[in-house]
Amino acid sequence: MTLRATACRLPLIASMLFLVLAFTAQDANAQTIQDRQKRCDGGDAFECFYLGSLYRIGEGVRQNKVKAVELYTKACNGGDKHGCNNLGLMYEKGEGVRQDKVKAAELYTKVCSDRYGANGCYGLATLYQRGEGVRQDKVKAVELYTKACDGDGLTRDTMSGSACLNLGLMYEKGEGVRQSTSRAKQLYSKSCDLDIDLGCANALRLNR
Repeated sequence: MTLRATACRLPLIASMLFLVLAFTAQDANAQTIQDRQKRCDGGDAFECFYLGSLYRIGEGVRQNKVKAVELYTKACNGGDKHGCNNLGLMYEKGEGVRQDKVKAAELYTKVCSDRYGANGCYGLATLYQRGEGVRQDKVKAVELYTKACDGDGLTRDTMSGSACLNLGLMYEKGEGVRQSTSRAKQLYSKSCDLDIDLGCANALRLNR
């Protein structure tokens, strides 16, 4: 075979190699999904939550929000608070299930009682602030945002930067709490430390 002929075939060989690797990765991913499904069916609530998240966003599987709701429900019933929180979000948004903000509030309440339940407290606070699924109560919203923002007072994973941001907004506007620009600054700074860009912007704005 001439050097010219070999050079001409190189793109074809590379293309075939790419297809082989792609199909191999696809097969491996399919096997991983099957393995996770088996563990979920076997009672591993976290695996149900993880699978539910894959189906919700369509990562490695065809997007199917109805299937995601089914898996989040199984995870929640199995005691996984992440599953309960995401199921609450699905009910709140009406994704893969009929919208039901009362049900969302129930699920967020269940999550909020956990040490790592900041996301549930945050979700519940937003419902109280807007009066959706519950009677509007901005004082209650402040209480819940505070709990979510504080976490356990030690570990970042127990704190919600979004809750700190919203709490800062409520202090700045005097909604559900006595107006305090200084407290708002503190909360915006904390939300910034927790990687919320708008918190950084608001802290900068108030410090001018």
